[in-house]
Amino acid sequence: MFTGIVQAVGKIVRVHPLEVECPALGQAGVAVGDSICVQGVCLTVTAITARGFTADVSGETLRVTAGLDRPGEVNLEKALAMGERIGGHLVTGHVDGVGEVLQFADGLLQVRAPRDLKPYIAGKGSICVDGVSLTVNRVEGDVFEVNIIPHTLQVTTLARLAPGAKVNLEVDLIARYVYRVLSEKENARVGGRSRRIARREPN
Repeated sequence: MFTGIVQAVGKIVRVHPLEVECPALGQAGVAVGDSICVQGVCLTVTAITARGFTADVSGETLRVTAGLDRPGEVNLEKALAMGERIGGHLVTGHVDGVGEVLQFADGLLQVRAPRDLKPYIAGKGSICVDGVSLTVNRVEGDVFEVNIIPHTLQVTTLARLAPGAKVNLEVDLIARYVYRVLSEKENARVGGRSRRIARREPN
């Protein structure tokens, strides 16, 4: 589990297997088998190197995410330990979909999300973009907007975003479960009503 508060920016220097150099993250407390959030994707450390770590990335993960298939800078966060402060929101590192940047100027980022994520994105709610916890300001259809403060731009990879860029999205975990519960209740209500009507119909 993570918080969406990026701890360092590393650099992918090799893709197969994935190798990340991250001197700024610090290797203290990082061991083989640990989870690290890389550009919003939870990966398992397979080896510790002189300047970072390696991780295996499956073909399926590459298919449903963005930014792990080529060298470049990536946002990094170590797994949350019990009792630590949650500065952002609860993030699993399981990407729900890849969005497309529509506009980005003066700190205002506008992203089109996959349509199946629309029910989970709400104004003033949380969303994780490339591993960064952000607050949704506005939603219209499948497009949402967030404001990014200068500090976040300085300590993450978000400053490089431009129209057309692909970003990893993870919706708020609580929103997903609330929607599931409400949907199940609605399905049960509609199903019960249909059964009552069927019983009333004459043979």
